[in-house]
Amino acid sequence: MRRHVPLLAAGLLAATVAPAPAARAQRVQSASFVNGLTIPGDALDLSDGSDFDRRLGFFSDLYYDRRRGEWWGLSDRGPGGGVLPYATRVQRFTLQVDGATGRISDYRVLETIKFTDAGVPLNGLAPAPSDVLGNAFDPEGLVVNPRNGHLLVSDEYGPSLYEFDRDGAIVRRYATPANLVPRDAATGTPNYAGNAGNTAGKASNRGFEGLAVSPDGRHAYAVLQSAMLDEGAGSGRYMRIVKFDTQTGEAVGQYLYELDTAGQGRGISAIVALGNERFLVLERNNRGLGVGATLGGADKVVYAVDLAAATDVSDLAVTGGVLPDGVRPARKRARVVDLDADVLPELGGHSPEKWEGLAVGPRLDDGRYLLLAGTDNDYSVTQSGTGTQFDVWLDFSLADPYASSIQCPLGETTGCVFTTGGQPATLTAAYALLPGVLHAYTARIDGYRPPTTVPEPATLALTALGVAALGALRARRRPDGDA
Repeated sequence: MRRHVPLLAAGLLAATVAPAPAARAQRVQSASFVNGLTIPGDALDLSDGSDFDRRLGFFSDLYYDRRRGEWWGLSDRGPGGGVLPYATRVQRFTLQVDGATGRISDYRVLETIKFTDAGVPLNGLAPAPSDVLGNAFDPEGLVVNPRNGHLLVSDEYGPSLYEFDRDGAIVRRYATPANLVPRDAATGTPNYAGNAGNTAGKASNRGFEGLAVSPDGRHAYAVLQSAMLDEGAGSGRYMRIVKFDTQTGEAVGQYLYELDTAGQGRGISAIVALGNERFLVLERNNRGLGVGATLGGADKVVYAVDLAAATDVSDLAVTGGVLPDGVRPARKRARVVDLDADVLPELGGHSPEKWEGLAVGPRLDDGRYLLLAGTDNDYSVTQSGTGTQFDVWLDFSLADPYASSIQCPLGETTGCVFTTGGQPATLTAAYALLPGVLHAYTARIDGYRPPTTVPEPATLALTALGVAALGALRARRRPDGDA
């Protein structure tokens, strides 16, 4: 009597025993610029409220969910730098990509999702009291966990790592390693809102800036924007990349990344996984076209980085900015993108200050991949020394757009003054809010492993049953041991 292995078990078995393709060394060729888009600074998202409340936040991070064909764009704590109430949120958007050239067009927001905890919005306001994090949230890094489709979001205030369902409701808070918490090293008292009283842990506004996820979704990698207070702060060259286990929510490793140089607000803005230990890292200074930035001297680069031989420094400190003997930082393999080399005429040929979003997009017809980079425009809002907030309007046709920039009350176009001198000013059609910017690049990435869905435990159990069933069948068909 002929016996058949159930089709489900047989299919699972085939997936289990099929030989894996030979691994290829990951190598990223220098990327080629294709084109760029500017998105008006007064564009609106799909939430409720006034036009100012709905002002579209750009791109503290970008993510492409290859399984679902979805683009995601994350905005940070909102206009005002943590002094104005703002329900933090993420945008799901669509982007047309030419499969032959990689050219991008037609950016459109499809969904605006606000982050909540038990129905209460996570707010961009700075923590108050300063030693209690509460629901204060400054989202900076975003990935989609391929295991369950949840959103993982890193935060600067903590620094923290959160998991949200696809409606924006918090599912879990990951455990922040104690050495990263901003605190007085002698008393352990934290100050999440600023540096006052802190001597150790992350520097203010320099928490988890970037986030990556391994191809199987098992690990998330959050990176501090700059060196910790006890490791050099603004003058330090070594940042920490923290590896989290997405099953336990615990940190399982910390590694060092060395900046090219220190100073000028230099730090890491984004990290993207190419494999389990290989990444793209966006390193930049704070020069360029922005809100209140220094115009010249912009330096924004993307490196291919390898953690395979890096030392786990979870229990080590970089005292005085000097590496302990035998400690190896992440290896920088190649410079992939020079973001300053390609500027748009719409911005007067100036490089934006805050390149913060980076994602590997779809594969193109010839095997290359789209790389998408994006800027954070700070909602085109600045503040005075006393904390009063203003919209900033610029004329990008000028050699120095800052020279005649105009400040207006938030959401208003009257009652404006020139930023320099404070004299009354009238907005004309030549002026615009600072836009969000997207750049498209193409690159060949040998051995790239995009995030893919992995079997859930129940599926794995069925797979095991399939293997057992086939083994029993073979035993029945080969009683004498012959093939």
